[in-house]
Amino acid sequence: MWRSGVADIAVHRSVLQCSKDFAARRAYDLHMKRLTGRTAVITGGGSGIGRSIAVRFAEEEATIAIVDVDSNGAAETAELVEQQGASCRWFESDVSDNAAANEISEEVVQHFGSIDVLVAAAGVSVGKTVPDTEPEEWEKVFSVNVKGTYLWMRAVIPKMANEGGSIVAIASQLAVSGGISNAAYVASKGAIVSLCRTAANDHAMEGVRVNCILPGATETPLLERSFARFEDPTPYVERSLSRHPLGRFGKPEEVAEAALFLASNDSSFTTGSELRVDGGWIGG
Repeated sequence: MWRSGVADIAVHRSVLQCSKDFAARRAYDLHMKRLTGRTAVITGGGSGIGRSIAVRFAEEEATIAIVDVDSNGAAETAELVEQQGASCRWFESDVSDNAAANEISEEVVQHFGSIDVLVAAAGVSVGKTVPDTEPEEWEKVFSVNVKGTYLWMRAVIPKMANEGGSIVAIASQLAVSGGISNAAYVASKGAIVSLCRTAANDHAMEGVRVNCILPGATETPLLERSFARFEDPTPYVERSLSRHPLGRFGKPEEVAEAALFLASNDSSFTTGSELRVDGGWIGG
């Protein structure tokens, strides 16, 4: 294989121009917050990881829309966001409601002008093996975790396609490593990883980046509820801690930093990837 000298020069010039463009954008970004002028929709923003992401994005001057089935939690998050000086609206909604996803996304665009970032953080778990999981429990987990992610991606991607955007889905380290007594949840998180990979390929040329985060066990209400299912949670807590080489559970603020990276221009050449924030669980 060979190329002419003219082709080599053209490629060299293209690389130099890309480097100059990136350097110029970075120099510009350093003088402003990382999400200035962008609107982020965060499903599951009423607590846990979703709430921490909303507050962290607000610190970077994003406009925030919170979607959660828990109206009290959504309102509390909105108050925390507004304390950072950011504009915010919250919506009480089940993420598996197709009509609501379409209507709310339209309202966000009408009110704020755009949707630039989607964080799909809504999730539920029932914590059972396959034989113990009732079909309606399986359907509930997949309805929220997978269908909810799909419906919100479906609602916002056409709104991002003209100007570009970033989608960040919260999966789990268990999507890679597997787990115990959590069959529906683990399977749903694996589905989210696959969904993000294929959506990233489908919409890259439209300027829409799609990535997911694989958190380890993180100190959230969901983790507390998971351990509370056991009569004596101590051995399960100890086992989970032992799977993290860093020797502790994660904090939702640490996952929020990863989400900020994926939502911002810092990750402009990153799509279709899984970012591990798991304390070393998968590699340990």
